[in-house]
Amino acid sequence: MLFAVLAAVLILALPAPVAARSAPDSFADLVERLSPAVVNISTTQNVGKTDQPNFKMPELPPGSPFEDFFKEFFDDQNQQRAPRKVRSLGSGFIVDPKGVVITNYHVIDGADEITVILSDGSELVAEVLGRDQKTDIAVLKVNPKGDLPAVPFGDSENIRVGDWVVAIGNPLGFGGTVTAGIISARHRNIDAGPYDDFIQTDASINRGNSGGPLFNMAGEVVGVNTAIVSPTGGSIGIGFAIPSGIAENVVAQLREFGETRRGWLGVRIQSVTKEIAESMDLDQPEGALVAGVDDEGPAAKAKLQVGDLILKFDGKNVQEMRDLPRIVAETEIGKTVDVIVLRDGDSKMFKVKIARLEENEPDDIVQGASSSNSDTDPLSSVLGLSLSKLTPELRTEYSVDSSVEGVLVVDVEFGSNASEKVRKGDVIIAVSGERVQTPEDVVEQVTAHTQASSKPILFLLNRGGEQTFRSIRPDEG
Repeated sequence: MLFAVLAAVLILALPAPVAARSAPDSFADLVERLSPAVVNISTTQNVGKTDQPNFKMPELPPGSPFEDFFKEFFDDQNQQRAPRKVRSLGSGFIVDPKGVVITNYHVIDGADEITVILSDGSELVAEVLGRDQKTDIAVLKVNPKGDLPAVPFGDSENIRVGDWVVAIGNPLGFGGTVTAGIISARHRNIDAGPYDDFIQTDASINRGNSGGPLFNMAGEVVGVNTAIVSPTGGSIGIGFAIPSGIAENVVAQLREFGETRRGWLGVRIQSVTKEIAESMDLDQPEGALVAGVDDEGPAAKAKLQVGDLILKFDGKNVQEMRDLPRIVAETEIGKTVDVIVLRDGDSKMFKVKIARLEENEPDDIVQGASSSNSDTDPLSSVLGLSLSKLTPELRTEYSVDSSVEGVLVVDVEFGSNASEKVRKGDVIIAVSGERVQTPEDVVEQVTAHTQASSKPILFLLNRGGEQTFRSIRPDEG
């Protein structure tokens, strides 16, 4: 009797089951409504004749049996060097009835002629309103006789992994092809650009689908199909789309200005590894670590410093390094935002007025590099690092700018933990936040740290003109 009562209590304590959303009986009505707004993009590139003269056939004795062979060979070679047109196909979709079409940058890159082919087969010559290589978005304009069917952008932030989506496009030149699947993942980084935040889907995407729309079940564009992962070139169920949250903002700027106008903070940042997080007394890696500050940038004017850990920008959490460049880029130019950083263990807030990212300015990001080692005679050694003062001769040998101050790494012990973090030619600027000028300074700081703690030691390095943080565990050096 007691067991039955307990069982009843346990059953009642369980949460109510969540009803799964069933698959649609058919996508036919949705596809019939949306297909007219999806177009094929045909591009033509004129490949000009080279400046080099044509190949000349060698002189052969009269009646030579090789005459026909050589003539055919050289005629074929010269024909390949003659001017010709190269054609390619992609996809796109109409967002304005007056004739505004969205596609990928790489679909129209290098094209001399662009033709938009509507679902009824009619063709319209297109001009480029604007293009953005960093997000792989291009905006085209055609001049139709009347209004065209158009589709709206949806909210990619509200889509969930497992939601149904439909892709319509021009795979392999077949045109008007529909595939369906689900959202497989979000916030994917595929190293396509500085603002990667892709939607992953298993809806079949193949060559020619690029630039086509990814629809939700409300018929809204939540992504622009862009890339696939495939060892064969065909779909294996791993496709990527630019979220509408990114695409819509870029499209609006390209339509208004013909170019993108991105925010700029003026910092160089890096990821926070587990070791760096531990050395900064963080429970887990988070934020974007400032490894360099542009002297003329907004961050410098707001007094941000190297070593600051940016945790929040304009009210948005910075969970990892790659979040920050995208958030900054999407910030309105001239806006003053709150930036919350961790500095020396304390949380601080700074007011930063965002400037415009110019073409000659680097994005707010810096990447790490691999290590190397070689033989040399060190002046001092610690943690597997052979160190030397920066002499004029060593500056020349290792191409270290005269403005860089610190201690030169002239060798790294093979197999040491330092060999994974530091490389020959790096200049140690600071150890555990303290500036160093001589090898003895480095040894002193490392010794003081190891006597007080077993946590990783944080090094600030100059590598190839850029500043970066690395951490080394003293018990593994």
